[in-house]
Amino acid sequence: MKRNGVKAVGAPASGAATAADKTRTIRRAAVTAASVNAVLAALKITTGLYAGSGALVGDGIDSVGDVLISAVTLFVVGVISKPADAEHPWGHGRAETVATAFLSFLIFFMGAEIIISAVRALMSGENLDTPGAAAAAAAGVSVACKLLLALNQYFLGKKADSPLLKANAKNMAGDVMVSVGVLAGLGVSALTGSAHADAAVEVAIGLWITGTAVGIFREANMELMDGGGGMAQYRVILEAVEATEGADNPHRARMRKIAGFWDIDLDIEVDPGLAVSEAHAIACRVEAEIKKRLEHVYDIMVHIEPRGDKSAETYGLDEGDMEDMLTGEE
Repeated sequence: MKRNGVKAVGAPASGAATAADKTRTIRRAAVTAASVNAVLAALKITTGLYAGSGALVGDGIDSVGDVLISAVTLFVVGVISKPADAEHPWGHGRAETVATAFLSFLIFFMGAEIIISAVRALMSGENLDTPGAAAAAAAGVSVACKLLLALNQYFLGKKADSPLLKANAKNMAGDVMVSVGVLAGLGVSALTGSAHADAAVEVAIGLWITGTAVGIFREANMELMDGGGGMAQYRVILEAVEATEGADNPHRARMRKIAGFWDIDLDIEVDPGLAVSEAHAIACRVEAEIKKRLEHVYDIMVHIEPRGDKSAETYGLDEGDMEDMLTGEE
């Protein structure tokens, strides 16, 4: 297909294999997370109820949410693996980003419920039971398992360049801190003979969970709003044009991510006396230069303009904008 006289470049030859690898990686990560969190949720909720630790029960409820996250992730894998069609010519990759935003709301409301429950217990004036040693043992197991799971999700998320897995890795890292907080609260409760420290930690757990949810939503929203192209990425565009003989004045540069893959639009200027085939060859060389410098490129559209064209430009960054960004970075 041709757009503006320039070939529209889709995913590279290895793109299909990369997408398949990503799907397998996400599915493997989701199954691992679901299995581990299901066991931890049962352990912490059961032990928390037996030992009288509201903080441990809250931590267990958070693990139930993690199981739901994994279930949604498995569903999303089936959606994003579908090929592009007439209704979705860009493919179905954005389903992953939408799911990430949805999960941020789920995590937020779980954290809020934990806070409300703990505050009610603190304000009721009732004498709370001091949690026993079993609660501390369960929290210790949770710290070890969550740490390993966070590392697993982080490395698999990085391998697949998956925003959903990266968000889950942050969630798991937060869970490590949550379980450490539970242990601290249990220790203070044991030393003082009061369970109010445990309830206070439960509030802190809820605040941590809601804060994590806000961070995840902000990142997902950046992609949904077609943001995400930072200074390093625009440096690639500037350097690619500078390295291509015959290509000048990169402008209307726009970058966005679709489920971990870059979609790039770019205008360049060439000698107005060139034949269409010669201008097209320059555009192809710019595309090749960008791909040499940037991984996971889904599509590049290079629009050719005659050198010196002064038509009004409304969207994207021009060469001056990109240079200013790089100067600010330094």
